[in-house]
Amino acid sequence: MERPPLDLAEFEAVVDRTLEGLPDWVLERIDNLIVVVEEEPAPEDGDLLGVYDGVSLHDRLDYFGVMPDRIVIYRGPHLRLGLTPEETREEIRKTVLHELAHHLGIDDDRLTELGWD
Repeated sequence: MERPPLDLAEFEAVVDRTLEGLPDWVLERIDNLIVVVEEEPAPEDGDLLGVYDGVSLHDRLDYFGVMPDRIVIYRGPHLRLGLTPEETREEIRKTVLHELAHHLGIDDDRLTELGWD
């Protein structure tokens, strides 16, 4: 019997576990960032899995008194990929790490080196 797709609580738990499992060197660099789960991206964004909205650490010069950067992970597009629950968990993890890399100013080559792609 096939398991139903991840409910919201389980989806959020995967995001939380991914963040909790980050190495210290990443945790020490995160600054003024919130990570949230939303059901769907805006219609014009299609089936976007996640998005980073902010100014990467690499690009911050005069950065004072600004709202927190945001990473949004979208549940609906992940579930529509048609993956098994375990594959969905792995895709969520990859999406969180990819968006976090934008915050840290990490490029795609470095993502691959870190095994975050």
